[in-house]
Amino acid sequence: MGQHLTGGRRAIGLDIGGTKIAGAVVQEDGSVLAELVEPTPEQSDARTTSTILLRLAEQLRTEHPEVVAIGVGAAGIVEWPTGLIRWAPNNDYRDWPVRAELEEATGLPTAVDNDANVAALAEARLGQQHYRDMMLLTVGTGIGGGLVIGGEIYRGPTGLGAELGHIIVNPDGPRCGCGNRGCLEAYASGTALTRMGRELAVAEPEGLVARLARGDGAEVTGQTVTRAAEQGDPAAKALFGRLGRWLGVGIASLANIFELEAVRIGGGLVETGDLLLEPARAVAREYTYAPKTRGIAPVLPSTFGSDAGMIGAAVLGLEHAAQARIGQMPHS
Repeated sequence: MGQHLTGGRRAIGLDIGGTKIAGAVVQEDGSVLAELVEPTPEQSDARTTSTILLRLAEQLRTEHPEVVAIGVGAAGIVEWPTGLIRWAPNNDYRDWPVRAELEEATGLPTAVDNDANVAALAEARLGQQHYRDMMLLTVGTGIGGGLVIGGEIYRGPTGLGAELGHIIVNPDGPRCGCGNRGCLEAYASGTALTRMGRELAVAEPEGLVARLARGDGAEVTGQTVTRAAEQGDPAAKALFGRLGRWLGVGIASLANIFELEAVRIGGGLVETGDLLLEPARAVAREYTYAPKTRGIAPVLPSTFGSDAGMIGAAVLGLEHAAQARIGQMPHS
């Protein structure tokens, strides 16, 4: 990729998640000028999701006709630089040529990458501090991961690398959405919190988690557990302790491989603050290799929160547009 751009050019950043699809017009300094959000449909196949992306892009472009590019961050395995989404564990699309569809429909140069990759790019390039070597873990429905190494997104040869949420922390553990057992995602995501909350409600039918769910007339979700924990319920807080512990194990394992300046945590669950981050930090410190010699990378909440994916996607789109003008394909 090219160097960080200066000036005021604008791109549309689109972020496809497990629960929502968001779009924004973003200036290359990271400023969000307009934003639209739609829920991810239950049947999130390629055709349905593509319709939503095009609708968002058209609406945003109508308001800001000066945009020069589109960037997309998508949950799942994204082939680089072709922009083919090959598979996603929590969505229904498979072998979806997003980049080709958007370029044909809009006429704008388009770049497509994994959602955590682009979020990591935003955090490293434009966050409160700038980093050349940084890891972002997005803790939401699943766990996404992005690595910025030497100032660039690390993708591997074809974009299929850095699946950080799917490192195996316990091969005898629960089944993950990807089909394997014991992935970090199966232990430290919103989906994991929902599973643990339902187990708690069965074990303690008069506990606060179960009572809140009954009051809602709904099944226990991660949000139910969060509400109970924020009300001080010891059992719900203990679940966050378990969740944070596994997150800390994953952070330490990855930080032991890479020499990182910082670990940023994004995604919906980081909004719970120290409920999640304190146990994660404590366990990451506990399992860090040679901490007195290597130091301990700080574990910090993301700068941009849920906007990081849109912002990073737009930055990537602007870089691709700049390279397209000089006849280069993005390759890093």
